[in-house]
Amino acid sequence: GTADAPLTVMQIVPLNGIVIVTSPQDLALMVVKKALKMAEAMDVPVMGIVENMSHLICPHCLAKVEIFGPSKGEEISKSTGVPLLDVLPLDKKLAEHCDNGSIEQYESGLFKKLLTIME
Repeated sequence: GTADAPLTVMQIVPLNGIVIVTSPQDLALMVVKKALKMAEAMDVPVMGIVENMSHLICPHCLAKVEIFGPSKGEEISKSTGVPLLDVLPLDKKLAEHCDNGSIEQYESGLFKKLLTIME
C-alpha cells in the first residue's frame, strides 16, 4: 500500500529493496503503480512483484479456480517493467497455521521459487 505505515518504514528503515505484493483484482494495478511511484520518490529499489491469492486448487477435482478473476501478474509486470517473481495461490493450510499460531510448522513448497530468487 501507500499509506503512512509503508511510507514511515521507507523513511526510517534502511532498505536494500522492496517486493510489491499484489492480487488479481483490477484495482490492484492502480495501487501497484502508486507504490512504485512512492518507492521511486523514496529512492528504494523495487526487486519485483509477487501476485498473492492468484487462485486456489479445488481439493475435490484439483481444478484451478481464479476466485478474484484472472491473474494480472504478467500484465502488471509488463506495464511497469518490474519483474514478476512469483504467483501464489490461496492455501487453506497456510491460513490454518496462521490462525492457530503455528506458522513455524507450515510445510509447503509454495515459497520455494520465491526464496530461491531472493537469495
